[in-house]
Amino acid sequence: MAAILQIKPITDVPAQRRASADPRDPAFFQNPYGFYAERHASAPNFYWEQYGHWCFAGFKEVNALLRDKRFGREILHVATREEIGLPEPKAHTAAFDLTEKHSLLNLEPPAHTRLRTLVNRAFVSRHVEQLRPRIVKLANEVIDGFEGEASVDLIKAFAAPIPAIIIAEMIGLPAESAPQLLAWSNRMVAMYMFGVSHETELDANQASQDFMDYLAAIIAERRKQPREDLLSHMLTSDRGGDRLSDDEVMSTAILLLNAGHEATVHTTGNGVKSILESGIDPVTLFSSPEQTEATVEECLRFDAPLHLFTRYALSDLEFEGIHLRKGDVVGLMLGAANRDPARFANADRFDPFRTDGLNVSFGAGIHFCIGAPLARIELQVALSELFRRLPRLRLAEAPRYNDVYHFHGLEKLMVRWD
Repeated sequence: MAAILQIKPITDVPAQRRASADPRDPAFFQNPYGFYAERHASAPNFYWEQYGHWCFAGFKEVNALLRDKRFGREILHVATREEIGLPEPKAHTAAFDLTEKHSLLNLEPPAHTRLRTLVNRAFVSRHVEQLRPRIVKLANEVIDGFEGEASVDLIKAFAAPIPAIIIAEMIGLPAESAPQLLAWSNRMVAMYMFGVSHETELDANQASQDFMDYLAAIIAERRKQPREDLLSHMLTSDRGGDRLSDDEVMSTAILLLNAGHEATVHTTGNGVKSILESGIDPVTLFSSPEQTEATVEECLRFDAPLHLFTRYALSDLEFEGIHLRKGDVVGLMLGAANRDPARFANADRFDPFRTDGLNVSFGAGIHFCIGAPLARIELQVALSELFRRLPRLRLAEAPRYNDVYHFHGLEKLMVRWD
C-alpha cells in the first residue's frame, strides 16, 4: 500500500477548515476517535496540517470517493513527474518500490482490470468458503498450543499465525514459512508510518529484497513443476494469450501475503478487545452463523484495521465544494467514516446487534479488497472458536496500539482465562 504524499502545498485553506493531530503522538494513535468526533461535529471535510492535504471523515463522502473514477491510486499514467512536482524515486528504496510496481492496490484501469481478472477467481466467496474446515482445524490447533498457559499475547499466539498460514498455503508456500513471511511483512509495513526514517526505509528495502529473492526461487520452481496453488494459477493463467510476467506475479504474491494477513490480524485483536471491553456475554455474539457474521461486521466497523487511505485527483476538479488540482492528494478516513454519527446510531458504541452495520473497512469500487471474503471467514471462525474454547477470556493488562496510524492494530493483547 504505497504511501502517497502531497507534493504541492495548499495554502488557501481557511482556519476553520484546518485541523492538527500528530499521527506519531501516542495520545493520538492510541485513540484517534476523539479527533474524529471533533471533525464530525465541526468540519468533516478538513485540511490535515501534518499530512498537508484534504481529508474526508464522513461516511457518505468516503464511500463516494472510493467509487469516484476521477480519483486514482496512481497518477503517472495521466501526468509526468515534472507536471505535478513529484520527486524521482529514492535509490535506496528501489527493491521496495519494485514490490509495489505491479501491485493491484496501486494500479488503475486498464492495468488494474487485467491483473485483477487474472487473480480474482481464487478469492470468490464460493471458493474460499471451502477453506472453512481448514481454518477451524487451524484455529483449534493454535489454541491447543497456548491453552495451558496462564496468560498469553493473543496477537502473537493467535491473531497473527492463522491468516499468515492460510494465505501462505493458498499461494503455495509451506506453512512453516509463515513466521518469516510475517517478519518481512512487518518490516515493509513500517514504510507507511508518518515521518518514516531513513533507517526504516533501508530496513524495509532489505526485507523487500529478501522477500523477492525467496519468491523468485519458488516461481522458477513452479514454472517447471506447476501445482494446484494460486502461484501456479497466476503463472499459467491465459486470458486471450495474455499472461502475467514474473514481476507481476511477484508483486501480486507479496501484496496478497501482506494484505492477506495484516488487516485480519488487526481486526482479530481489535475485535477481541472490543468484545471484552463491551461486557457483552460472548455466548450471545456467536450464537448462530447470522449473529457471528453480524458480530464480525461490527468489529470491522467499530475499530477498523485501516484508518487512512489516499487517492490522487486525476484532473482539476471540485468535490464537496473543495477545488482540487490534478495531482492533489485526498485522504479517505475509513476509521472515521465507520464512526460517523450521521450514518450510525450511537456510532461510538460497540453494538453487534445493530441493524445499520455497514462499513467501509474493505473499501469500495474497483479497489474493494479482493481478499474480503477470505478475511470474513477467517474472522468468523477465529473469534467464534476462541470464545467457544475460552469463554472466560479477559484482559490481563491494558492493550496498546502500534505506532503505525494508518494500520490501526494492537502491539500486543495480553489475556487470561483462568
